[in-house]
Amino acid sequence: MSETDPRIEAFFAKATTWREALLALRAILLACPVSEEFKWRGPCYTAEGGNIATIWGFKDRCAIGFFKGVLLKDPENILVPPGDNSRSVRVANFTSLGEIAAMEATLTAYIREAIANEEAGLKVDLPKDDLDYPEELVGRIEDDPEFGAAFEALTPGRRRGYILNISQPKQAKTRLARIDKWTPKILEGKGMHDR
Repeated sequence: MSETDPRIEAFFAKATTWREALLALRAILLACPVSEEFKWRGPCYTAEGGNIATIWGFKDRCAIGFFKGVLLKDPENILVPPGDNSRSVRVANFTSLGEIAAMEATLTAYIREAIANEEAGLKVDLPKDDLDYPEELVGRIEDDPEFGAAFEALTPGRRRGYILNISQPKQAKTRLARIDKWTPKILEGKGMHDR
């Protein structure tokens, strides 16, 4: 491992509830042939030019997330989607340091499998998105060619995130407010979580 990015050290220093557990997950990851980088406001572990895993601390748990987790065999059946709309990422959740210690060999095997998958160039086969654009988004795209071109130029995942977010509210005025809120990021070609 080369010199550590100070933002990564700050991430672990700020972690309070799950610091020891996150450090244990980090140690397991760094014992594998991965690089540690700072992306999306936290540590990201990469290999073979691709993102392999990341770690998070939540209020009630900590987790290791595998970017292409659906490709992992998961013989221990510990991986779950992080949300209802997750198509590729899978996470293993933990509520104690002891759970992580007990799963160290399994996690190491999963990390090594994820690296091998990246090395082999495996891709997640995502079906064409079947999400309908909300009426308000269609109207904005039709009325504002610059916005429409920028929205269609987004990566499929970024478009999907915006569609899901904008579609959630029941009221049209709230959907329109969300479009207005996200317009600057869309025009910059960024996703909702990009800085």
